[in-house]
Amino acid sequence: MTPRLFSISRTSSTQSVQFLGHTSPESYLFRCNKRIRDLSKLGKVDDARQVFDKMSQRDSVSWDTMISGYSRNNRIMDAQVLFDAFSGRNVRTWTAMLAGYAKVGRLEEARRVFDSMPEKNVITWNALITGYVQNGDLVYAKKLFDDMPQRNIASWNTMITGYCHGGMMREARELFEQMPENNPVSWMVMLSGYVEINSFVEAWNVFGRMHRTGLMPDQPMYVVALSAVIGLEALDLVDSLRSIVIKTGYEEDVVIGTVILNAYTRSGRLDMAVDFFSRMPQRNEYSWTTMITAFSQCGRLDDAIAFYKRIPEPTIFSQTAMMTAYTQNGRIMDAEALFKEIQNPNIITWNAMIAGYSQNGMIDEAKDVFMRMPTRNSASWAAMISGLAQNERCEDALHMFTGFHSLGNFPTDSCFTSCIYASASLGAIETGRQMHALAIKRCCQHNPFVANALISMYSKCKNIEDVSQVFSTMGVKDITAWNSLITGLSHNDMLKKARDTFEKMPEHDVVSWTAIVSAYVQAGDVDAALHLFGEMLARQLRPNELTITSILSACGSAGAMKLGEQIHGFLSKLGFDSCLFVNNSLITMYFKFGSEGGFSIFEDMAVRDLVTWNAVLAGCAHNGLGKEAIRYFRRMEAEGVLPDQISFLGILCACSRAGLLAEGRAYLDSMCKDYGIKPLVYHYTCVVDLLGRAGQLSEAEALVESMPVERDSVILEALLGACRIHCNIELAERVAKRLFHMDTIKSGTYVLLSNMYASHSRWDKVEEIRELMKARGMSKEPATSWIHIKNKLYTFTADKGHDSVEQIQTLLEEYYGRLKLTGYVPKTEFVLHDVEEEQKHNQLLYHSEKLALAFGILNTPDRSSILILKNLRICGDCHTFMKFMSNVTQRKIVIRDRKRFHHFEDGACSGNSLTSGGDRGVLWEFSRLAFVKHINICEANNGCIWSLIKTIFPELAVGFEYPRAQSSLTLMMARPKNLLRDPYLRVGNGKSRECARASYPCK
Repeated sequence: MTPRLFSISRTSSTQSVQFLGHTSPESYLFRCNKRIRDLSKLGKVDDARQVFDKMSQRDSVSWDTMISGYSRNNRIMDAQVLFDAFSGRNVRTWTAMLAGYAKVGRLEEARRVFDSMPEKNVITWNALITGYVQNGDLVYAKKLFDDMPQRNIASWNTMITGYCHGGMMREARELFEQMPENNPVSWMVMLSGYVEINSFVEAWNVFGRMHRTGLMPDQPMYVVALSAVIGLEALDLVDSLRSIVIKTGYEEDVVIGTVILNAYTRSGRLDMAVDFFSRMPQRNEYSWTTMITAFSQCGRLDDAIAFYKRIPEPTIFSQTAMMTAYTQNGRIMDAEALFKEIQNPNIITWNAMIAGYSQNGMIDEAKDVFMRMPTRNSASWAAMISGLAQNERCEDALHMFTGFHSLGNFPTDSCFTSCIYASASLGAIETGRQMHALAIKRCCQHNPFVANALISMYSKCKNIEDVSQVFSTMGVKDITAWNSLITGLSHNDMLKKARDTFEKMPEHDVVSWTAIVSAYVQAGDVDAALHLFGEMLARQLRPNELTITSILSACGSAGAMKLGEQIHGFLSKLGFDSCLFVNNSLITMYFKFGSEGGFSIFEDMAVRDLVTWNAVLAGCAHNGLGKEAIRYFRRMEAEGVLPDQISFLGILCACSRAGLLAEGRAYLDSMCKDYGIKPLVYHYTCVVDLLGRAGQLSEAEALVESMPVERDSVILEALLGACRIHCNIELAERVAKRLFHMDTIKSGTYVLLSNMYASHSRWDKVEEIRELMKARGMSKEPATSWIHIKNKLYTFTADKGHDSVEQIQTLLEEYYGRLKLTGYVPKTEFVLHDVEEEQKHNQLLYHSEKLALAFGILNTPDRSSILILKNLRICGDCHTFMKFMSNVTQRKIVIRDRKRFHHFEDGACSGNSLTSGGDRGVLWEFSRLAFVKHINICEANNGCIWSLIKTIFPELAVGFEYPRAQSSLTLMMARPKNLLRDPYLRVGNGKSRECARASYPCK
């Protein structure tokens, strides 16, 4: 509500009344104007207005100062009313109004004021340029800069600042070099710009160049330079910088000391940090909170608590830091208790509590805190909207955004970003377009966060034309925008365009390299991914955690065990040997090699999370280690780690593949009764597969009919696979009839049914299936096998097109003769064509895995292990053949087909029997759900988080839509939420749900 223009408030503070009671006419105006200015700077604009109204006389400075106060505090309408009432407007008055409109993002009104001004000065031009810079429209800002009749050093610094904030360091550098002179602000802006985009080497070079000019760094410069050193993780540079600090007399500066302390903590050297802290001549609240935060982020909550208790007089800042430490480590009750102890929590504390609840999946509690806040700022709304979006309450997030906007508030860039991602998650493209339109209206579309969110949204919704349009119309195409475009193209199967875009980028950062490497990993082009990774290292770019997890996934997918081991050995030099996410990826990689190295990594880990346990359970399942999976599951329970849906999926798959029928039934029952977790179709699929493998086809069919969740094609395929194992054509035809009416059916279902008919010589039915596939535009996926030898991947298909085909054929024919003498009989029923018996023998000889095995024998030392990858399931004849070959050649032969690992050694396979084929896609689907549910992705992934997710169950990752981050400015590590507080694990408040059947719970 706008106060009356000249009213004298009856509620004037005593302080203001006393102030106005002076009787010195010569200083009256000066002191009143200063008082208005000081109160406005403190945000007490209403008190300032009381002073203004009470003044017996005013000059133009009084009016200008009050209008500026309103503008500075975003009270633009109040400023406009006062502006309209002032008849003596001058250039300062006009400039104050222009700056006010620009500050709140209303650039059209700002430009209108600018065009209406009777005269302009350099400050006016700078104010308008600043408005466009702050709203991300650097193209128009540069045009204004070029049109300026004259410039001062602030004009140059404003444009350079805009380029730096937009990540356009090349343009910033060019402008910096063109400046008539550089002042400390210019150097500071360039230094900060390089730090902001993680170009720490360039930042350090700028600092060195500045130091050589003789300019003495001040406190802020030291702070930013130390940030560069933190990014470089170069402790020797910390010591060098400390010596400069001492020479310039800042050794006792508590702010610089705190940043040095932060440098030690950020580099993981907590021992040095503790020692430095103990030697600090003086400490402030930030020194203490730095130590608390460092211990918290390293999982050393007890140490954080100990430091907190040592604080002589805890302040609101240290209390908030400790409260955040509790929430980060899942100690919500302790955080709540501390929050209640704080007598007058400020708005930062309230916002931290909202974020803490949101990060732990307790979104209803977060909303309750939000509703109880005495006052809210835009950060409060942004935290709540972001929390709702992160916890899959996307509709609520959009509804809250609408409420926020309807109150007349201006949505922040963060609000727009969260809601655009929420629209993408819902697939609500029209809502996203509305957000886009509103962002344009508020001049936010050029903001890097918003623009990159739009690119991600349109990419996910397959609107590549809109992706290109958003990118092409961006005023500033910073490096993050290029990265988002690469990711969008790659996830829409446009790998060539993604690579072309990568090559066109003006500069690359680690995110760019990670994005393109991940794109090739996702596309299955492992060779290209590994080549790009090598090129990245050759350019002396340090990979981040996501690059490493992506390349480890590539090694695992390619079966490149030697290369994977080499990269593993390289990780300690990069400082990733204790990284939780990298270690989780290593576990998965070694299990993908069929190696027990995954267990060793697990045992050596100092810190584990639920993903770690789930990776081990999945590895056991894929390698047929059912009893080991049960042992690890029990150990997980004993250590107090609550299993989730993926944990149970892993243990059920392990039971299925090991034929542990009783245990599988018990774990399905335990999900609901002991943990309140409702089994989904993927869990039931594992049990159907287990029953089918055990020959319990009637019970398996009954479970499919009675389960309380909707059937999908995967569970029916499991039942169909069981029918093939036990030759039950009658049931198979019933199941196939249902499958043929589903839209999600794949060619593998037709092939499986065709194979059943072929094994019973019902060639007329085989022909019917082939004609049906042809009519529906389907074709059988060709069988392909791969083997990795001397860092090169070799591909084999069931033909004679390989360069070494003659040697391979000679070797196979030789071994065929030797195997027959030891009892091997080719299983010609696995030849799915109506041909003569001799032709069947010949066709079996050229199965792709046999060709790969022969090539491996020819090119590896005697008795060395051989790892073969295959895209389809191994057939029964090849399974038997590999058993005999492992005995005759005295080699361990490991084959990873699309279902699991087969370890052949001394004439036996580690698995029980061939898998029935139904759980394809099950593990992958749950890895997707888990990461969407349990990962708090911050600041931006550009889709690269795909590489992290894919490391768990990569061969099952068909058709995945990657989750989006909340913004795209920089790639940050994804932090797992506290799973013990996940509301999904508290279904029914931990109580058992009513069960439909005693053996299969949870209706």
